[in-house]
Amino acid sequence: MAESLPTNTRLTYNAIGVREDLSNIIYNISPMDTPFVNGCGRGSCDNTLFEWQTDELAAAAMNTQKEGYDIDAKAVSEPRRLTNYTQISATKVQTSGTAEAVDFAGRKSSQAYQLAKRAKELKRDMEYMLLMGTVKNAGASGTARETAGFPTWVGTNSTSTSPVIAASTGAGLANSGASTYPDGTTASATGGADTAITLAMINTCVGRIWDLGGSPNTILCKSDVKQTISSSSVGGAVVADLYKDVGSKDSPATAVNAVDVLVTDFGTFKIIPDRFLPDGNADVIDFDLWSIDYLRPFRTETLAKTGDSVKQMLIAEYGLRAKNGSGSGMVKSAI
Repeated sequence: MAESLPTNTRLTYNAIGVREDLSNIIYNISPMDTPFVNGCGRGSCDNTLFEWQTDELAAAAMNTQKEGYDIDAKAVSEPRRLTNYTQISATKVQTSGTAEAVDFAGRKSSQAYQLAKRAKELKRDMEYMLLMGTVKNAGASGTARETAGFPTWVGTNSTSTSPVIAASTGAGLANSGASTYPDGTTASATGGADTAITLAMINTCVGRIWDLGGSPNTILCKSDVKQTISSSSVGGAVVADLYKDVGSKDSPATAVNAVDVLVTDFGTFKIIPDRFLPDGNADVIDFDLWSIDYLRPFRTETLAKTGDSVKQMLIAEYGLRAKNGSGSGMVKSAI
């Protein structure tokens, strides 16, 4: 039997004066982890153009000398002089006097909340830009300077030695720049077709870096590559067999199917997923060979007051220093 509503029963649907229930917590799931920025060293520079030098030893050879021989001087190989530019990253927050005066849920000051939010966004922007294949740009009037990103510093000019591996072929990708090793002026070629990266490709990259003398220890990758590493097999043995802890009455059962540390023939690597890495890339990195050099560290500047508002700018000027790009490598898919 259907229930009837008594006459004149007061309901909430049309009621006036019901207080809103607005939480004082603002929920935000946007990712804030920036593994590349966090992993790089922090340096300083004194000009928008900053420079450094890299060098290598001569190839090993049969060094035998005749008895009593007057040895000739060996030809000198000069270090390479590399440069990069700083770039400016900034954001501005402007809040009216009224907006600062009213009572907002979840924040005491609208200006302070928005400024803190923009600071996190700037750090994400840095992670994104430094992992892209942007080449260095000196800038000009009306044109922003750009610092060369990670992909423009790794590799060689020869496919047979390059630790930049094309996922489509599993072979090396040459950097098309004029120098023997990349110098921030040209990104390596794309990786061809959209092909899934395999553990074998990563091993090829690691081996190439070792051949050049490097000792990387970190692999940054997107989620699909992380899962590939966790579920790949090597020589018929599964890297990460599904492990199940049956637990106890005080502890729930746990199933584990993940690889966070990968031991290869040429080193042990931390496997770190990076949401801001370009799609189709896995970067093999020695963070000791990378630093972010600041001409102007992050600072908040209060701008001139021109009306009934508060204006503040968060700004930083920085550039990427690749101390020796041969110590890192990449596996590239269709990007």
